[in-house]
Amino acid sequence: MKRAGIFFTEGFEEIEALTVVDLLRRAGIEALCVSTTGSMEATGSHKIKVAMDESIDALDFGSLDIIVCPGGMPGTKNLEKCVKLTDNIKEFYNSGKLIAAICAAPMIFGHMGLVKDKKACIYPGMEDELIGAEVVYDKVVKADNVITSRGMGTAIAFGLKIVELLTDKKTADDLGAKIVYSE
Repeated sequence: MKRAGIFFTEGFEEIEALTVVDLLRRAGIEALCVSTTGSMEATGSHKIKVAMDESIDALDFGSLDIIVCPGGMPGTKNLEKCVKLTDNIKEFYNSGKLIAAICAAPMIFGHMGLVKDKKACIYPGMEDELIGAEVVYDKVVKADNVITSRGMGTAIAFGLKIVELLTDKKTADDLGAKIVYSE
């Protein structure tokens, strides 16, 4: 079974994080809500509290097929401050494993140099954070092993792209039809 780590911290964007968790679980992918703070609960940017499945300190990163970073403020900045997370993002990137970020969170990849000379997208107005990237305005962009998306309104497209990459296009398309998603 494929396994995804969705990383939560204080101030995450609820729809971006939980849409991915929901869609992956519907597709039969193990989607772990991982706390980067040590707490087994995270509070989103709109004060919604979410229970975590695991703490980053107990997580076996080697068991994951993808690292997913939701956006939100100050969530994105808090994720970027988590050295254990950014070290593993770099390891995943270098080994060709999937990394994904939505809304403001692609700035983490931009600051790390992971989108240089690649197509990438980010929340409107933050394009300068994608250092060295070819900025595009699609809902979701996959460039090599890096997936980026633009915001809350693109969360379903983002989640379905991750489902497609961890399973196959038919599974993602069938799930999209089942949830009445249209592009």
